[in-house]
Amino acid sequence: MVQAPFLPLTLDEFLQQPETEPAREYISSQIIYKPMPQGEHSVIQGELVTTANSALKPNKIARAFPELRCTFEGYSIVPDVAVFVWDRIPRQENGRIANRFTIAPDWAIEILSPGQSQTKLIKKLLHCLQCGTEVGWLIIPEEETVLVFQAHQPPIAFDQSEQIILVPPFASQLVLPVGKLFGWLWE
Repeated sequence: MVQAPFLPLTLDEFLQQPETEPAREYISSQIIYKPMPQGEHSVIQGELVTTANSALKPNKIARAFPELRCTFEGYSIVPDVAVFVWDRIPRQENGRIANRFTIAPDWAIEILSPGQSQTKLIKKLLHCLQCGTEVGWLIIPEEETVLVFQAHQPPIAFDQSEQIILVPPFASQLVLPVGKLFGWLWE
């Protein structure tokens, strides 16, 4: 992540600016550009959203969103995948999905891209956990490892092919071994 050369803005001023490619995030009063997704990142993100939605969406348990801006507690972030429990998905008065999500996701997933700061992604996931997120994942393709974060617990590393990656309780029907997640890179 690279800090953009901008004058300091408030969160409200940041949100009034047009969206950019790549996306920008507002973290600790700084504007940070997300790196453009490359091949491994893109494959994992796409397959993960499809897999999560296949397991969770039909019974209206939860829904996974790719690159969704979430603004809460002074941050405006764009997790690689944000999963919201069905009843917490922000909606308009008519029931249609809202454009603005002003709550933390129930499950936040980040995929480490080349040149990206692992520490900054961990800090972002920790902020999510402090604001109500149940589980955060940091997927590290180069090491074929998934670090799983939960509030008030030490992180757990999943790096063995047969290990089933820990998911939030609401997503218990999603059974995803480490080998399957990183196997998507070979398909």
